[in-house]
Amino acid sequence: MPSSPSGGGTPWVDIIAGLSIAGLLLPEAVAYSGIAGLPPQAGIIGLFAGLIAYGLLGTSRYAIVSATSSSAAVLGAAITSLAAGDANLRPILAVVLVLITGVYFMAAAAARLGSITDFISKPVLRGFAFGLAIVIIAGQCATLVGLHKDYSDPVRIILQLGRQSSHWNSTALAVGSAALALLFLFARWRTVPGGLIVIALGIAATRYFDLPHYGVSTVGPIHLQLHAPQLPVLPRDAWLRAAELGLALVMVLYSESYGSIRSFAIKHGDPVASNRDLLSLGAANLLSSLFLGMPVGAGYSGTSANEAAGARSRWAGGVAVIAMLAVVLFVLPLIADTPTAVLAAIVIHAVSHALSPAVFRRYFAWHRDRLVTVVSIAAVLWLGVLDGLLVSIGVSLVMMLRRLSVSSVSELGRLGTSHDYVALHRVDEAQAEAGLLILRPDEPLFFANAERILADVRRRVTANNAARTIILSLEETYDIDGTSAEALHDFALWLKQGQRRLILARLKQPVHELLQTALGTGSELPTSTDSPAAAGSAASSDSPLFTEHSVDEAVAMARRGIADSESNQGQSHPAPPVIK
Repeated sequence: MPSSPSGGGTPWVDIIAGLSIAGLLLPEAVAYSGIAGLPPQAGIIGLFAGLIAYGLLGTSRYAIVSATSSSAAVLGAAITSLAAGDANLRPILAVVLVLITGVYFMAAAAARLGSITDFISKPVLRGFAFGLAIVIIAGQCATLVGLHKDYSDPVRIILQLGRQSSHWNSTALAVGSAALALLFLFARWRTVPGGLIVIALGIAATRYFDLPHYGVSTVGPIHLQLHAPQLPVLPRDAWLRAAELGLALVMVLYSESYGSIRSFAIKHGDPVASNRDLLSLGAANLLSSLFLGMPVGAGYSGTSANEAAGARSRWAGGVAVIAMLAVVLFVLPLIADTPTAVLAAIVIHAVSHALSPAVFRRYFAWHRDRLVTVVSIAAVLWLGVLDGLLVSIGVSLVMMLRRLSVSSVSELGRLGTSHDYVALHRVDEAQAEAGLLILRPDEPLFFANAERILADVRRRVTANNAARTIILSLEETYDIDGTSAEALHDFALWLKQGQRRLILARLKQPVHELLQTALGTGSELPTSTDSPAAAGSAASSDSPLFTEHSVDEAVAMARRGIADSESNQGQSHPAPPVIK
């Protein structure tokens, strides 16, 4: 069970917070089921699974794991793509996608891929959320006026609403508009369960004003029954297609979840354990899939509401579970009379925070971020939720690869009489070292840029005939792949042919160990901590000189090697150290 920061029983603030968020989460769970095209009980089951699993395994004291608007939209689009018009397949495919999502989360936790969403830039995520909010709101506007939408993209939905304006249900529009106004009003007091109050008022209006008589549709009976877990039976190609679409669902859920968890952890100085959160999200989705629930994640609205309500520990989520269990046991049948226009208002209010243009102000300051933001928004609006998401992720990865592959190389020089080496083109006071050429790639070496960077290094070496020792500072390279290691090997052989020698400086420990294994001669290679005698010995061997620390130490090693070489003139002519 989660521990309380106060050290002794459940604090009253957590009880109040739990009751408050229960009033928010239950209406949203029912409403998000409609976005995915699933029965309302799917959202309720996912809500229970998320709160229980994350409460037992998670790390954040504020995160509320439940169905989210973005995951519901992606799930609905994925089901539509897989079902190909067969309505009977939708519940089965939903179970498959949620199950695959849980498996992916578990596999990512086992592989310790907690930082995987760093590859999706914030402008892409903000742009996707903005476009998705427009898509969701456009769809809910059709529900708000009592129309069945025939399209999934917002442009055609809006055109349909305009063409069929004479068929709008004015009563449903009035009920939904009143509910939306009340939700924005109640939002001023974060501890007030506005969603629950609005649903209660909607149920009362259905009962006392006979809203179905005026054509206002309601949720209908909710059959909350726990079925025995069983693996769905699908053809092999359907499983493969679901596995592909499940990746998109995982990226959306974890990007949203990790963003929420991390932002509140930074705000309150709490630690972040991303791999453990992957595990807890995997367990929550697996549990939800077993009982035919929706995919779940740590949505921003529920998490921020939990913090605003005063929660201090994960006990708030536990209290919310107990409160919702009481609702399910005693008043669930009443929810059947909730007008769907009220649920549409709840969804519109929930996603409206993503429509604030202010979040894009910082991104529009840079041309690259401005481009990917606009592309992400346009992709969702033009291509739809699922394809738009995939395009957005693709744009993010392409921009990252483009930035890393177009890399520059800086020549370093000593700053005055200090031990610091800085880029010569940036600091006028820096001076190049006589007889040495010190170069630093400004981006990490990896397969897409290694050949290009080392080709630039070769041009600089060729242009500097006086430099017989080349120091390559790899301080930006945190890891190295086979392509980069092979490129370094070829570069060192090229230096050997020109009677030059190579020193690799500022190596991170993983890079040093990999190069020792992949490029060494089998003997232990010297590092910056070795004795001068060892460095001098290496200078007359066929091993490269490696240094894990500063460029200044690499320069000292090079000077010792030059001195030893000059003292041995007339006796022998040792070959420079190279990588074999």
